[in-house]
Amino acid sequence: MTRLSRRATLQTLAAASATAVLPGVRGAEPPRTRTATTAATLPASASVAATPSATTAATPVNWRNWSGSAQCQARSLQAPESVAQVQQLLRESTGPVRCVGAGHSFTALVPTPGTLVSLDRMAGVVAYDAAAQTAVCRAGTRLAQLSRQLDQSGWTLANLPDIDAQSLAGAVSTATHGTGATLGALHADLVALELVRPNGDLVRCSRSEQPDIFAAAQVSLGALGILTEATVRVVPAYRLQRKVWLQPLHDLLDAAPELARQHRHFEFYYLPFTGYAAGIAHDPYTGADVVESTSADEDMLRSLRQLRDWLQRFPQLRRWVAGKLIDPSQTEMARNRSFALLSTHRPTKFNETEWHVPREQGIACVRQVIQTLEQRNDVYFPMEFRWVRGDSAWLSPFHARDACCIAVHAAVGEPFDYLTAELGPVFRAHGGRPHWGKLHNLGAQELARLYPHWRDFLEVRAHLDPQGRMLNTHLRTVFGLPATT
Repeated sequence: MTRLSRRATLQTLAAASATAVLPGVRGAEPPRTRTATTAATLPASASVAATPSATTAATPVNWRNWSGSAQCQARSLQAPESVAQVQQLLRESTGPVRCVGAGHSFTALVPTPGTLVSLDRMAGVVAYDAAAQTAVCRAGTRLAQLSRQLDQSGWTLANLPDIDAQSLAGAVSTATHGTGATLGALHADLVALELVRPNGDLVRCSRSEQPDIFAAAQVSLGALGILTEATVRVVPAYRLQRKVWLQPLHDLLDAAPELARQHRHFEFYYLPFTGYAAGIAHDPYTGADVVESTSADEDMLRSLRQLRDWLQRFPQLRRWVAGKLIDPSQTEMARNRSFALLSTHRPTKFNETEWHVPREQGIACVRQVIQTLEQRNDVYFPMEFRWVRGDSAWLSPFHARDACCIAVHAAVGEPFDYLTAELGPVFRAHGGRPHWGKLHNLGAQELARLYPHWRDFLEVRAHLDPQGRMLNTHLRTVFGLPATT
């Protein structure tokens, strides 16, 4: 059986297309086996080391996020090792404080002239409760590390996002999610939380203990304090079998709702100007054999870009060439432990917008998004479509409704203003809520109309942080609060 990455089939097709029509373009390199990612190899950002020293010295630090869309010069970067150190840091520091993780948010959630706090030294699983099927985890644990630690004890998370570099705190605070019509986002599996208020007080909350704080803290954007510990639901470790296939775009759009019902995890990728999409399904697998993931994503993206560059002025020819070279009969399989298949490493940097629309609006919305995108001949990056179950967190984009998630990417160095200017109105017309960590231009008034508990969240925020120390310019705009003087 052929080994593959999540998008190995796409890579093969794109490389074949580029090689066939573009003089001097080499074919794809042989697939490379993806190695397991560990916390030690995950950078906090492009400009800040993954594990900064636990110094209290006020040494200015330049920070930028993964894509370079957000940056700042902060007064210092602190890396506490314990809850007590977090409390001391907040009591003794002056000015604004923002936490920083992997830097995979494209919005300006982190930038501050004040203090940056990394939780990388506060990582690992603290305890398990087998009867309750929960694990107590330190908030700085990267998802890659968390998955492997849980697996060693026979447990795993019910679902994972497709990038596992994020810290647990950063992932839940921005409503990070995977795909699965019956599966919620990461924060939906939180049972209890521990956070330190800006005044240094320790707060513990759950659905039964300070439930309002818990409902706000599940997705908080880091605006309530510093998350230090999370109790999360886990499930017995399981294996998955992945199937990847190609299908004419409109046929797959018609079939997508039923495919989402049939498979534990289902998503698809739209390939611009090809007329095709790739369906990706993951289902439980009880066998012990492993067909390891490989990664040729870089070759795939390079080839798609080359095809765009050479045929940009001839979109119909571009579509015709792709249609002639694509073999829709290709189907490939992979088998492995769940976390090894659900998350992938993405070295290619991009900027992204992602919106969550009511499930009943999903297919209609994505059709309009595709129509809008293909009015631009410069688009080549695949677009992702996923499913997420609704939940009750106050600022969850999935609050009180099941959703379809549409993510549109533009490679770093390419124009990306259209992600908000041209696609934003399409998403808004279908009742979409933007991903908190992805590009959008909504202000407080528009956001307030999208979230029934918007005022409740603001009240909890003001109670926990009356001086606004956990805010920055971006969050003040989001919440409709006055700028600092």
